[in-house]
Amino acid sequence: MLNRTAQASGNELTAWDRDHFFHPSTHMAQHARGETPNRIVAGGEGVYIVDREGKRSLDAFAGLYCVNVGYGRREITDAIAAQAAQLSYYHAYVGHGSEPSIRLAKMIIDRAPKNMSRVFFGLSGSDANETNIKLVWYVNNVLKRPQKKKIISRWRGYHGSGVMTGSLTGLAAFHNLFDLPKAPVLHTEAPYYFRRADRSQSEEQFSQFCADKLEEMILAEGPDTIAAFIGEPVLGTGGIVPPPAGYWPKIQAVLRKYDILLIADEVITGFGRLGSMFGSDHYGIEPDLITIAKGLTSAYAPLSGVIVSEKVWRILEKGSDEFGAIGHGWTYSSHPLCAAAGVANLGVIDDLELVNNAREVGGYFKQALKAAFDKHRNVGDVRGEGLLAAVEFVRDRDDRVFFDAQDKVGPRIVAALLERGVIARAMPQGDIMGFAPPLCLTREEADKIVAAAKGAVDEVAASL
Repeated sequence: MLNRTAQASGNELTAWDRDHFFHPSTHMAQHARGETPNRIVAGGEGVYIVDREGKRSLDAFAGLYCVNVGYGRREITDAIAAQAAQLSYYHAYVGHGSEPSIRLAKMIIDRAPKNMSRVFFGLSGSDANETNIKLVWYVNNVLKRPQKKKIISRWRGYHGSGVMTGSLTGLAAFHNLFDLPKAPVLHTEAPYYFRRADRSQSEEQFSQFCADKLEEMILAEGPDTIAAFIGEPVLGTGGIVPPPAGYWPKIQAVLRKYDILLIADEVITGFGRLGSMFGSDHYGIEPDLITIAKGLTSAYAPLSGVIVSEKVWRILEKGSDEFGAIGHGWTYSSHPLCAAAGVANLGVIDDLELVNNAREVGGYFKQALKAAFDKHRNVGDVRGEGLLAAVEFVRDRDDRVFFDAQDKVGPRIVAALLERGVIARAMPQGDIMGFAPPLCLTREEADKIVAAAKGAVDEVAASL
């Protein structure tokens, strides 16, 4: 039997990894054969991680947009340890709670957009959006509208990897061979101004086009069948795409016209990433339900939530009076250790004024990226908001000709960037280099990212 106290060697871990560990979003055969990198992360501090080989990298993607306060925050790890010693677990069913879960719910509502009322906790953004789907259907059954069940998402949106949440997601890689999307999910136009078909359109005109396409779909399907619309304030995995001017007011006008609930998926944008506490406040969105995760604990522990508006809550109350206790929950809903991490994490965000830092350093970072790449022959677009940014690559910027997917230009640039000690993400469905660094990023660290990115882009461009 393996000695549990023995320190495994790097070679042993690599072999065990390739032989036993099923990685998410990975080319399984190539990894098992040893054809892809095998990096075992050992530690982290601030905006840096260190692997077992001792290589230190600036994590300009905060894990997966989630380590918002940075690595190594003792305030959070100590809070988790203290909670584990006091109460490691108890469920939240039938009115049970723990102090950290109750305290965290209050802290979230204090920070949430107006007219939000309650928080339901889960563990991941995927399960939070599964909860949203069920709540939308439940609400319409309570209101005696059993036919009003379809949910409209957007192409290039990302809302999870479950059966229904994977269906909400509008990216082919999350559908292929999984028999997704499932009904009753529909997809409408992505607010992706750079990739608009009619290049003569202004941002306002393109936003109106998106709203018109949404209304056409609603009318074609029948307004009495459409229950909800879900959207990220800024498209995340679909390319890190801020909405064009006027987009959210025009979309909301259509939804109000046909009595359709609005779900704001703030898994990425919640808790400061855009330089505002929530993306809904940032863009004037008035949601009925808000999805939260990642920045809620800065990924120090898995936790997600659904923030429920007062309007929806009143209908849920009515439903429980008529039909009894709601039959929905997870074993680990409002897990005390995760909730303790959330309480401490929101305290760090406040104490270090990280929302303001995301706005100020984020603005500096975007301008530095624009200065570095705006005139580059292979850069078609530099975009971002707060500490979210992307650089999109093209074969010909004047005629907006894209590279062939098999050229893997984006992944090659991101690999060259990693060689320079900076981690970014090669976004799917395009040659796009994405950035979402921790919200504690400094201007000096932003300069380091931009300098390394410039070197990586120039290196790969020279080979094209």
